Amino acid sequence: MKKMLKKIGFHLMAVGLLVSCSDFEDMNVDPTAASVDQVQVEYFINSSIIGAQQDPNIAERVFVLYWKDAGRMDRIGSLSEGYYSEDWSSQYYTYVSRWLKDINTAVRVADEQIESGNSKAYTNNLKQIARIWRAYLMSEMADNFGPMPIDGFQGINPDYNSVKDVYYFILDELREASNSLELDVNNPDNLKNGDPAYGYNYTKWKQYANSLRMRFAMRLSEVDAAKAKTEFEDAVSGSVYISLLDDNFAVQEKDGWNDLAGVMSREWNSQYLSATSNNLMIGLGGVTSESMLSADKHSYIKPANYIGLKYDDHFTTLTNDPSAGFWFDGLHNSIDPRAYDAYPIPGDFDNPEFNKYPSWASNATTTKRNLLDDAGNTLQEIEAAFTWNAPATGDWGEKGSKNRLYWYQGTLPRLASKYRNSTMKRVFFGSWESYFLIAEAAVKGWNVPMSGKSAYEEGIRQSFSYSNVSAYVDSYLTSENYNRVGTSVSWNHTAEPPATVVMNYIDGYTGTPGTYNFKYPSNTIYQGGSVKNDLLTKIITQKFIAQTPWLPLETWNDHRRLGLPFFENPAIENLLPDSPNLTLGNYMTNSVKVFPQRLKYPSGISNNVPKGYKQAVEFLEGPDNVFTPLWWAKH
Repeated sequence: MKKMLKKIGFHLMAVGLLVSCSDFEDMNVDPTAASVDQVQVEYFINSSIIGAQQDPNIAERVFVLYWKDAGRMDRIGSLSEGYYSEDWSSQYYTYVSRWLKDINTAVRVADEQIESGNSKAYTNNLKQIARIWRAYLMSEMADNFGPMPIDGFQGINPDYNSVKDVYYFILDELREASNSLELDVNNPDNLKNGDPAYGYNYTKWKQYANSLRMRFAMRLSEVDAAKAKTEFEDAVSGSVYISLLDDNFAVQEKDGWNDLAGVMSREWNSQYLSATSNNLMIGLGGVTSESMLSADKHSYIKPANYIGLKYDDHFTTLTNDPSAGFWFDGLHNSIDPRAYDAYPIPGDFDNPEFNKYPSWASNATTTKRNLLDDAGNTLQEIEAAFTWNAPATGDWGEKGSKNRLYWYQGTLPRLASKYRNSTMKRVFFGSWESYFLIAEAAVKGWNVPMSGKSAYEEGIRQSFSYSNVSAYVDSYLTSENYNRVGTSVSWNHTAEPPATVVMNYIDGYTGTPGTYNFKYPSNTIYQGGSVKNDLLTKIITQKFIAQTPWLPLETWNDHRRLGLPFFENPAIENLLPDSPNLTLGNYMTNSVKVFPQRLKYPSGISNNVPKGYKQAVEFLEGPDNVFTPLWWAKH
């Protein structure tokens, strides 16, 4: 873990807290100098939404080093190995408190203007929008830390509330706010400048509110099924939810050092393909690499039953990652089409989306790296151009010290430039998620407006459209091919994979061919590990891939809630000091005790708000550490 932090440069530690840059040029009244009737509610809404985009200082700490690691969209080795930073967490607590303070002010000012009789025609709608956004922010804070004050962030030290009470509150808020929006109100032309997501399109805010209700209702499904069902069915009943890509709740990123800078834009972050993502996508959907790639790349494609070069002395096997122990010296015969869109192939420098960060070094374009012998001399030079690998995180011990390619920018797939150069919109809720939530609800037997199969397939179609790979979707939807964890795409194909599959490999040291009995991993925190290809596993697998790379907090949430999809354990060639429950005796077994469940409260809470901290820990019903599950998480 400590070596990993040095590899990402510790640049974040030198970055100070900066005042966020907000586009308020056309807001003519300084709210700090105005009376309550003059203050513009939209100022505070705008400030809160833009702040929550996360400036580079906090984005690196939270979105990248915490969420992407815990949600398995990267292979960093922080939360996934139990590592927690007091600095990162305390800064995040400060930031999210500020965003909540702004949005609470928006609600309060709107109420006071309405009560005084000096409100505008649209003031009520702004109040409802503020309540909707506040509900999201409260969920973000609760999903990270746990118990929090419902009445907080208003200048006093309030009581803390349980996660259950927080969720009941935000579900009530979303229902009331959605129902209270007046969709026929006409806005002045300049009002839209204060809403970076929807430009105060009230219909779209109503859709967002209902989609959030669906998300949050489903969050409760494992611990409070009756409440979850009632809330979900009510939210989806009018079919007013985010159903098209154009309706996504998304905010345009902008280059620079400000709140709108891309959350994944820091050049020293490598943004690797994770082992989790890789195992989910290899073979999934049966779409061949030959059909997706230009003819000049076809020679790199390997047979479907080939698992790679075996390097016993250089690649860890002390993990339940099913691909562990091998280096794949080419491109996979078939892979989910979204893989190549999001992660350009190493060495494919002609691809305009190939990311060459960091710009001040040649790491990304250096594809030849060495394996060393015990004396530190070069044993083999490996050419990694047009290969496809995503080694598991963890401590690789002596094997890692002799392996110069398993954690290097030029040798591994990394996130495409379009997600890193601050030109896209950061997605907070995508249309695909609405459909996967409906599909899950249908599997549970809830009353929803379409069949589970229809919703599932539409979610995939929306995701393929977003990734510009719709040409492959029809064949993909009918595929019965298993991925590396034993899941297929076709809704009607629920046959479990065989216990083992014989695959070919080559001894990397001698060149001798051999056969390997590949075993699909046992996800022991879902159905005792006996189920790999049921409908729920299919839904959450597709949801995970679709949420990549914008919504790692949600993939973390789904895994905490369900144990899906399969997350491999970190490697333990040496034991991990921050993850004491992962041992040489159980590293092949998945357990909630080795996956992060939350962030520990910053010490400033226990020191400065002792009463509130005591309440919070009591509501946690467990110690204030990374491994204590939240109320809604599967225990």
